Amino acid sequence: MVASGRAEEDEVGHGVLGDIRVADFSRVLAGPYATMLLADFGADVIKIEAPAGDDTRHWAPPVDATGRATYFGGVNRNKRSVVLDLADAAGLAEARRLATSADVVIENFRPGVMARFGLDHEAVRAVNPGVVYCSITGFGTGEGTALPGYDLLVQAVGGLMSITGPRDGEASKVGVALVDVLAGQNAVAGILLALRERDRTGEGQLVEVSLLQSLLSALTNQASSTLATGTPPRRMGNQHPSIAPYAVFRAADRDLVIAVGNDKQFRALAEVLGAPELADDARFRGNAARVAHRDELRAAIEQALAAASEAHWVDALTRAGVPAGIVNDVAEAIAFAESLGLEPVAEIEEADAPARPGLGTLAALAPRPAQAHRSIANPIGLSASPADYRTAPPALGEHGGADWLPRARPLARPQDSSPKGPR
Repeated sequence: MVASGRAEEDEVGHGVLGDIRVADFSRVLAGPYATMLLADFGADVIKIEAPAGDDTRHWAPPVDATGRATYFGGVNRNKRSVVLDLADAAGLAEARRLATSADVVIENFRPGVMARFGLDHEAVRAVNPGVVYCSITGFGTGEGTALPGYDLLVQAVGGLMSITGPRDGEASKVGVALVDVLAGQNAVAGILLALRERDRTGEGQLVEVSLLQSLLSALTNQASSTLATGTPPRRMGNQHPSIAPYAVFRAADRDLVIAVGNDKQFRALAEVLGAPELADDARFRGNAARVAHRDELRAAIEQALAAASEAHWVDALTRAGVPAGIVNDVAEAIAFAESLGLEPVAEIEEADAPARPGLGTLAALAPRPAQAHRSIANPIGLSASPADYRTAPPALGEHGGADWLPRARPLARPQDSSPKGPR
């Protein structure tokens, strides 16, 4: 667990992105996830919310000990919240001030919405030519403009559901809004690339990320197979189209995963199972043969696994160099990461929590004592400038009237990048 304290609101920006100011008009998941990752490394993120707040503030239950919706809490640490009504002249003027003085603007409205308020890329760039403007859409800015960018919809039309779920059952979605997360990660990469180019040229640019393109890119081998053969893959449950055994198997008490990637590992698996003859069986000699006879192989493996618990098999297989693991629930997965020393949880001490209206009970409206906000830590580890967990997710409008923090250091000026020979 990585523990941190609450920073003062007037603290000078710090961290590898301590000189970067982000005007965050995004909501729900893809954009907020991206800006949280940036904020963890010091970016000054002001979250600009409508009077009703980010939709995920109301996606409850579940809630944490302060009454905050855990969906919102999972992607909004290290930010400040201001409420601006863009339909109000004063609110719109303040939104434009923040956008035109920011290093980064990020939004995920339907195409055309920001333009109606004079907050689109061209309008902001006219005043602030160095701005890196990131626009996240569901289906781009062309023919897909009118399509709503919901993660479930993109998983369906983007092909992911066609390869997820039981072979003979219905198509299934992934158990988390994975496409939003992928798009958020791509947004971070695009923003950092554009900032690097700005260091060189002094000019900002438009960064465009769509949920659909993010998913298609993430289909990797499944998409490349389709392009090469013209035949789309189909659902195979937990099996792999090109590798066997590489699936979920049943032991005496619960499920485990065995992921054999080569013949050496398969021979070791056969030895551990007490069935060394499997490695020399013509049906299983080589990966291509195992793929062709995966059903017979599965039956033989599960017959052997039935003799002992999953814990026994995972321990024995791991010691033999065969990739194997328990099918953990989320709590077990976090505990497993902790047991490996990965420090998967970031903990931030909160000041006395303010009242959080809209939860429907008097108890929910009462201020709550100081306690820790816990969320999953940033997955990127930097040896010299690691992520920093400073402030818990803000209450709606908690930082009304906020302006940018002082920069930790001056912005880098463009360098002459022309090649120079030895003098």
